[in-house]
Amino acid sequence: MLLPKFTTKEKSASNKHFIYFIIFASFLFPFSQGYAQYTQKSGTDSDTPLHLLKPKYDVPYGVPEKQDVLNSLEKVYNYLNETTPAEIVDATTKEVVVIKDFSKHDKIAFKQGDFRLISYEWGVTYAGMLLAGTVTGDKKFSDYTMDRIQFLSEIYPSMVARDKENPDALNPIKSVIHPHALDDAGAICAAMIKAKGQGFSGELDGMINNYIDYISNKQYRLKDGTLARNRPMKNSLWLDDLFMSVPALAQMGKYTKDNKYYDDAVKQVLQFSERMFDTEKNLYMHAWIESMEEHPKFHWGRANGWAIMTMVELLEVLPEDYKGRKEVLKLLQNHIKGLASYQSATGLWHQLIDKSDSFLETSATAIFTYAIARSINKGYVDAKAYGPVVCLAWNAISTKINNKGQVEGTCVGTGMGFDPAYYYYRPVNVYAAHGYGPVLLAGAEMISLLENNYPKMNDSAVMFYSHPITTDAPIFKEE
Repeated sequence: MLLPKFTTKEKSASNKHFIYFIIFASFLFPFSQGYAQYTQKSGTDSDTPLHLLKPKYDVPYGVPEKQDVLNSLEKVYNYLNETTPAEIVDATTKEVVVIKDFSKHDKIAFKQGDFRLISYEWGVTYAGMLLAGTVTGDKKFSDYTMDRIQFLSEIYPSMVARDKENPDALNPIKSVIHPHALDDAGAICAAMIKAKGQGFSGELDGMINNYIDYISNKQYRLKDGTLARNRPMKNSLWLDDLFMSVPALAQMGKYTKDNKYYDDAVKQVLQFSERMFDTEKNLYMHAWIESMEEHPKFHWGRANGWAIMTMVELLEVLPEDYKGRKEVLKLLQNHIKGLASYQSATGLWHQLIDKSDSFLETSATAIFTYAIARSINKGYVDAKAYGPVVCLAWNAISTKINNKGQVEGTCVGTGMGFDPAYYYYRPVNVYAAHGYGPVLLAGAEMISLLENNYPKMNDSAVMFYSHPITTDAPIFKEE
């Protein structure tokens, strides 16, 4: 291609016009990723502390107030308590059916609410409500879980009998009686054992043992015992499956005092991590297929959330000197280091964590907030380094809870993919159940963090101190 020739004078004029255009365009189209706020104020450098000018943040910045966190939890609770009824109805007439009359109805179902009471997402929500009740001292949070688990406990014997009499009959807890995936079993099983630990007196062992039997004995595994699936391909590892199995195994180890459950839980974390933890980025890949020569690395947000929460849950109950504990703790610490390095300036994390042009996602952010805050509270990582990370994250999460108490910005259920478009274009929806439990867990753990540490603004930045700070000066030295 031939380019036009310019004289020296024409080149100079052309360059000058180009520079003028760039300057003009910079005012019309400010850079979207710069974030710096050039605030025009009266005063000069010689008579005004310009560094104390308040930036115009996209989300609230600073140390969260405990009451504001509690208000957020209250909104979520109120919405869920109103929209998740614990009742059985005739599937045709929609009339409520009591337990003694189940046999009189050919088709029965849960009374429809916004969310399913026996999904893995609701196992996380039950755990979140229990933690919120413990931290706040407000019994209504714990009662949300206890009431619904009591309901499941009461209907379980009748539903099992119904299933034996007519296996083809419509049965609202078919997945409880016959789990066919780890999704059906792990999260809700772990929540039930936690409920038992917090004083639930009803009968749950039938369901708990059935769930654990599926995880331990019926779920497909690789030759080395790693939990796997044959979907979408033979011998597939889903990072999500760590959370759908390990917390239940860990809780069962504590509940029964049988170390075989601890052994399996530790083995799963280490063997998944050997294949799926990216040591360069300190992030997990979402999927691993045994037959692939190359393993594409898509660091999906929520799957990394399930992984980090799995390690926190396991360390919670694993004895201090247990074989493999140190390795799990090191993995957790490295994972937190990796996650913190990819947090966006809004406080949220991206759908694909290391891809800043993918959308910002709420459920993963909430899980990271809970897991990192809990790791600080348990002494696994340093509050000074990571306290500001979770404060920024919680402030962002709080903007995603709407006036109804719904959680916005949550990615819907997601399988595994091997191209970026699959993850970039997943829908988000307030009825994606994955966001609610993590938000409850994150808020409750943030309250504990604020109660047990000494965060303070210093020179306009969030800082965490190991002792009370009494000064209200905008800038101060630590004594």
